Amino acid sequence: MDKLNIVGGTPLNGTIYISGAKNAVLPIMCAALLTDKEVVLRNVPKLLDVRSLISLLEHLGATCEFRAGLLRIKTTAIKATTAPYELVRKMRASVLVMGPLVARAGVAHVSMPGGCAIGTRPIDIHLDGLKAMGAEVTLDEGYVTVKAPSGLSGCEYTLPFPSVGGTENLLMAAVFAKGQVVLKNVAHEPEIVNLAEMLNAMGAKIVGAGTDTITIRGVSNLGGCTHSILPDRIETGTYAVAALMTNGKLTLRNTSLSLIQGLTQPLKKAGAIMEEHNGGFSIWRDGPIQPVDVVTEPYPGLATDLQAQFMALMTLAAGTSIIRESIYENRYMHVPELVRMGANIKVQGETAVVRGVPALKGAPVMATDLRASVSLVLAGLAAEGTTTVNRVYHLDRGYEHIEDKLNRCGAHVSRSNGSD
Repeated sequence: MDKLNIVGGTPLNGTIYISGAKNAVLPIMCAALLTDKEVVLRNVPKLLDVRSLISLLEHLGATCEFRAGLLRIKTTAIKATTAPYELVRKMRASVLVMGPLVARAGVAHVSMPGGCAIGTRPIDIHLDGLKAMGAEVTLDEGYVTVKAPSGLSGCEYTLPFPSVGGTENLLMAAVFAKGQVVLKNVAHEPEIVNLAEMLNAMGAKIVGAGTDTITIRGVSNLGGCTHSILPDRIETGTYAVAALMTNGKLTLRNTSLSLIQGLTQPLKKAGAIMEEHNGGFSIWRDGPIQPVDVVTEPYPGLATDLQAQFMALMTLAAGTSIIRESIYENRYMHVPELVRMGANIKVQGETAVVRGVPALKGAPVMATDLRASVSLVLAGLAAEGTTTVNRVYHLDRGYEHIEDKLNRCGAHVSRSNGSD
């Protein structure tokens, strides 16, 4: 099992090109099931999650060709309507094939994704919304079956929480509905806007993406399209934090500050200086890291996917910070590992109190999930000595060429194979 070896203490200086967004490309790949025409996706990151989803799409009947950031998908016919456990268990986003399968084939038989390292993340909202459109939902032996043999119908459905996955699944399911589907209290994330733009390019009739209410007027079929994946805002925020933690200066290209608006103010309060320019921005600090209190919130607030990285930054702040995780339970699994490196963090319920220390010390640590793993990489970059991050397959799910990007900016990161 691969691990990363990081010799810390070197400021990062240089330019990093931000990859396409993992959280955008996965639902967009699922949306390609809605047409028998070819869909061409540009700016697709080379990630383990992308490879896993390609395997699932091919199982369902798609042909996929992925090369140099370009992904071609064509599903002439749906050959299977079951997303089996052995494929779904690798990646929770696999549940997003449910909406497209019901819309195009009238049925979906999908393994329940179950729990994950950062919490249960149930799919009740997905299923309740599909029921509101007239689908029949049954659960048996760990699989959920959704049937709508005569198609879905127009309705008005209010999400009890602005779930990103729920919004995406219901948006895709509704494109062929008879009449009009109005989804209220939906998620606002840029990835949802990117999905709606792609569906509209295929011939869907969607308005309101990026606001509280999305309206979908059903159409009879969709065509193909060529679509570009937006830059990854979580990767953007991660490398912005890396610049501050190592006291270097990074220029991030193929991105923008507008993508990380929930993070920019906390970074400024922490001492960041940011200079926006065409196609990206530069970030550095002049002085010690300052403590900042934050709460994770739905977009446009601070993303839960950036909480672990921001906590790593606060471990070196000149004072005490309070971080509250309001989205997922159990999303503090990185805390014991940061403490192994000398951090001073106390957790009580959804709140973490972080008392800054003068320096972190390199240590062997264990990755538990995607964002926790990258927070340990950030800590290792800033720490004195060598840090070994085990189980980096979590990292490979969401960060493209992370060693290469960091090493080109002066880091000392190497990958090796070994037991945990």
